Amino acid sequence: MTDAVELPGLAGLGTAPLGSGPGWYLDWGPAGRDDAVATVQAAARAGVTWIDTAPFYGWGRAETITGAALADEKTRPVLLTKCGTFRRPDGSSHEDHGTDAIRADVAASLSRLRVSSVGVLQLHDPDPDTPVERAWETVCGLVAEGKARAGGLSNHPVELMDRAAAIGPVSVVQHQLSLLHREPETTGVLDWCASHGAAFLAWSPLASGFLADDFDLDALEAGDFRRNLPWADAGRLDLAQLRRELSELASQGQMTMAGLAVGWVLAKGARAIVGARSPAEARIIPHFRPLPSDLVAAAEEIVRRARPTG
Repeated sequence: MTDAVELPGLAGLGTAPLGSGPGWYLDWGPAGRDDAVATVQAAARAGVTWIDTAPFYGWGRAETITGAALADEKTRPVLLTKCGTFRRPDGSSHEDHGTDAIRADVAASLSRLRVSSVGVLQLHDPDPDTPVERAWETVCGLVAEGKARAGGLSNHPVELMDRAAAIGPVSVVQHQLSLLHREPETTGVLDWCASHGAAFLAWSPLASGFLADDFDLDALEAGDFRRNLPWADAGRLDLAQLRRELSELASQGQMTMAGLAVGWVLAKGARAIVGARSPAEARIIPHFRPLPSDLVAAAEEIVRRARPTG
């Protein structure tokens, strides 16, 4: 099994927002297919070197869009996808890491992506009913068969990462990381990746858009899932103060607020999975750079002040 996969570039395109649509409970608001295809193409043409997707993102919609968008592209980014999350009849999700389930899931992903293999195949979320050793053996088998160049784990704690690594190399690890969600710093996940030579990919580095320049909580559609995130709760975060002070700090550093937020993630030694819903948003992804230490500290202090202490 491959010990590592080459992911050139500090930030890649995240396709979760492109999966938004009927039948998926994580509603990001209206999303047209043509715009979504154009977004993926713009990312590839702008020099984005890797794209992260999953069957879960719109129950195949994001993978189908990605496959269609890249079908005729001369330069193809490395593709990362996931497996093991399935839809129940009521639209909710559950994990199944049984061998047959994973193999069927991967076969469907390759078909939607229009490829014979991907760069990285990741177990999406832990399955409490399947030992991670058994699931990882399946992933390793698919890598050995050429269905992927390397394997990764998404949202798995250190204990499960250790158990998987005892079976075969874990090349990529995904967890949520942003200025507003810093759990991987305290759970040992970032340290584990550093010590094991695994690439840490931060999903939601812009906190689902809360740290994007044009974000407006009040303008979100009534069913948008972001209305129910912790950062929408005024009792837990003074969002207006946070955004005002981060914007001022970004201006001082001659960057956008998104550049500040993603730069903070990159400064932690992570790579950033940056969601985009338009070609304009996709084109800026290759230009993000790590923040210097003084801006890292200043941004963290702004977040601290914006959180009530009572």
